[in-house]
Amino acid sequence: MSQREDWGAFGVTVAYGRKLALDEVTLEVPAGQVAAVVGGDGAGKTTLLRCLTGAVRPRSGRIVAPSRKEIGFMPAATGVWRDLTVAQNMEFVASAHRIRGKEFRQRRDLLLEAAGLAHLLNRQAGHLSGGMLHKLAFSCAMLHRPRMLVLDEPSTGVDPVSRIDLWRLISQTAVEGTAVALATTYLDEAERCATVLVLDDGRALQSGTPDQVINGVPGTITVVRRPPDPALAWRRGRIFHAWHPGPVRPGEEQVSPDMEDAVVAAALHARVAGSGNGSAPESGHDEEAHQ
Repeated sequence: MSQREDWGAFGVTVAYGRKLALDEVTLEVPAGQVAAVVGGDGAGKTTLLRCLTGAVRPRSGRIVAPSRKEIGFMPAATGVWRDLTVAQNMEFVASAHRIRGKEFRQRRDLLLEAAGLAHLLNRQAGHLSGGMLHKLAFSCAMLHRPRMLVLDEPSTGVDPVSRIDLWRLISQTAVEGTAVALATTYLDEAERCATVLVLDDGRALQSGTPDQVINGVPGTITVVRRPPDPALAWRRGRIFHAWHPGPVRPGEEQVSPDMEDAVVAAALHARVAGSGNGSAPESGHDEEAHQ
């Protein structure tokens, strides 16, 4: 690319009937970087990504993105045709983008070699392991050299080794200049990204670099063995971390937060603030926010 291109959604609001799916949300997706969107079920992650691809038109706000033919998209369900072979999946995608002949073969071979699938051209996709299936989907999304790549939970349900492989492919794609936006439930992945947007119920709770999100945790996080209020605590191994909105109290063992703590605390803070009286929310944090 001759110059830096920054894409994104700016002040975007989306409504389905009376339900606000996104409420003035901004996500910047610079070229050459990976921007992560995290949050629980119903937070608005997929809706935001679909806005970037042009599949959802916001009620207000701006979408700045390449043309649809210059966007690669990998849905959470992979979008791979399981009845076709690896080679046939790539051929089908290539035909949609009018990539033919030597150009197609070179691009296909390069992507499948990087994904560790070059020796499986004739295997039916439905017979691939989960990790291989996701890597094939990634390869299909990258076949036409998109300027922006949008990935909806690309590693969810994938084994740890394949997660590492996928992250290597995603990182290399960004290094080569592609703008990457991804939704993830794995917060260790979010910590590797250039920026992180934390969504909850369609609202942006935190955004910035991973360090900025972690350092922006409101209230106090402590380590406890038996949480005094289960609605404000979450399990970390054999212990619990608990959150409250005030400063450190005598006798509390404060902990330095990581991304998991930051995401959960941000959601709890929003729900306590939304209650209007500073009391605990009626239910605990969203489980998906810290898998």
